[in-house]
Amino acid sequence: MLLATATAPLAVACTTPPPPPPPPDPLAELVKAARSDAALATAVGAPETAAARTEHAQRLQAEVDRATPRVPGASVPPSTSASVAPPAGASREALVPALQAAQKQAGELVASVEAHRVGLVASVAAGCASLVEALS
Repeated sequence: MLLATATAPLAVACTTPPPPPPPPDPLAELVKAARSDAALATAVGAPETAAARTEHAQRLQAEVDRATPRVPGASVPPSTSASVAPPAGASREALVPALQAAQKQAGELVASVEAHRVGLVASVAAGCASLVEALS
């Protein structure tokens, strides 16, 4: 009887299905946009813009990585090393609309993210607005 009582929790723990994967992080789309903008800026010869958007991507990815729960035994997803190829026919004229879209995307996300993420997301939106002004 004592052995059955002692091993019962182990039987339950072994038969419990793993938790479902977490939903996609809303900041992941901002990371993709920042990497894409950095690649575009590099391709069109806007190094300051590329550096700023690369910094945005790194900061956002660090937050995504921090907030993503690690499932034991799961492989670690690639993070900040991912790069994006610039679009074919990249032009300087395409950079401003891309930055405006990123600004809008981040601005809309500010209202729905957790309080501790608001400053980061708002800073990305403001940074994109500044880059647009600098390029205009």
